[in-house]
Amino acid sequence: MAQLNRPLTTEDGELRDDLTKEELDRFKPASDVLPAKVLAQLNRGGRPISDNPKVSTTVRFDADVLAAFKATGKGWQTRMNNALKEWLATH
Repeated sequence: MAQLNRPLTTEDGELRDDLTKEELDRFKPASDVLPAKVLAQLNRGGRPISDNPKVSTTVRFDADVLAAFKATGKGWQTRMNNALKEWLATH
């Protein structure tokens, strides 16, 4: 009988490619071992569920304003959102 106490993963954290039938029989379905919130994320894919989700909308900006934010690179929408929040806090 195979040694059941040896790690199921390699030193790199990868699943070993020489698992025995006895080792495979120890596996359980993800639904038996993972929390519901994790399962929901796995089943739907994408980003984690936010406690404060963004709302999609359509809005029109002047071309130069939009170009200036886009020119700042990845994350420009978050920076635009933060700029609007700052304006709201002072008005």
